[in-house]
Amino acid sequence: MNGIQGPRDVHELIRVLPGVPVLRDRCRALAALDVLMDGRGGRYFDYDITWGPGVEAALMNNGAGDEYAILFTSDGVFGRGFDHESWMSPYTNEDMALWPGLVDTLPEVFRPLLAEPAFCDDDVQVATVVFWRETADTAWRAGPVEIPADADDGTGHLFRVLAAGTPEAYREFAENYYETALDPAAIRHVWNLHPLTEPVLKALNPNLTLARAASMVGRAGYPGGGTM
Repeated sequence: MNGIQGPRDVHELIRVLPGVPVLRDRCRALAALDVLMDGRGGRYFDYDITWGPGVEAALMNNGAGDEYAILFTSDGVFGRGFDHESWMSPYTNEDMALWPGLVDTLPEVFRPLLAEPAFCDDDVQVATVVFWRETADTAWRAGPVEIPADADDGTGHLFRVLAAGTPEAYREFAENYYETALDPAAIRHVWNLHPLTEPVLKALNPNLTLARAASMVGRAGYPGGGTM
């Protein structure tokens, strides 16, 4: 993914993220594309429309200890990421606390999400990037965290494809990750959340049937997925 330039840190990330509806669609598209590319589970990008009561989750896990989760709730959107090699990891300090400033101004409504077992290692809250947007907000927010000159919060590689927000960025990622050339038109079709068609599916994964693929992307929040 050398050609994709990610945001340098959480402060730059919140300046380039789109509004909530566009971000949700972007997350759904990433998940649907990975569903179609892989088809076996254990995907890099995922989207869970039943993550919790009234909560949908956009997820990324690279299988090497780095991850993010963006939770869409009735109170707004809460995002957190974890770069396991970052000097801002809680494992770099004796009390295993989150980096100073990371969640100092996090609204109370989102604090229970930060403490979710899925985002903790035993009793340790695991995050190097945290951002949010309450329903009434007009912009994305982050805490007053200062990124040391010799440190990195992981934003650049965690959110690189999501922040780029283009089908070309996903194609560059996927061609590297899945080690195969991909049809740009098929990628754009799914990215734009158009109904699946046989030609598009065969261009991405000829081993899936249209009915199976529609069911799978439906579970990932793809509009019209699960119905034929």
